Amino acid sequence: MPDRATEPPTIVVALDFGLRRIGIASGDTLTRAAHPRSTISNGPQGPDWRALERVLADTRPARIAVGEPYNADGSMSPLTEAARRFATELANRSSLPVDLVDERWSSQDAEERLREQRASGERRRRVTREDVDAAAAAVILERWFVQQDNS
Repeated sequence: MPDRATEPPTIVVALDFGLRRIGIASGDTLTRAAHPRSTISNGPQGPDWRALERVLADTRPARIAVGEPYNADGSMSPLTEAARRFATELANRSSLPVDLVDERWSSQDAEERLREQRASGERRRRVTREDVDAAAAAVILERWFVQQDNS
């Protein structure tokens, strides 16, 4: 990762790929804070590319991190190849660098965080699946920041 003291901050968008929805989070390399944003739909015809293009136009990221699903033992899951194909198509469509990030347990981590927010009163409304997907994207982005430190 570039030296944060001398490099200008860059915006990174993270995506939690799923067969029904894709969670979206954003953050920057200066604060290293990941913020859940929203979700877009995904289905048999593929992702809602227009909605994703709007998100990218709004956030103007320098990079994109896509969660790469694996089984608990590290082996490929049924979604691994689909997420990789999505990441490749996204790189082609956006002309941005796309990094894959191990997303094991990101949804569980996100659910736990959201439950804690509800229990503390920080979050008042109920937690939806969309909330979990966007929060999982934030977990993926946090992992991307750590991955950059270790590379």
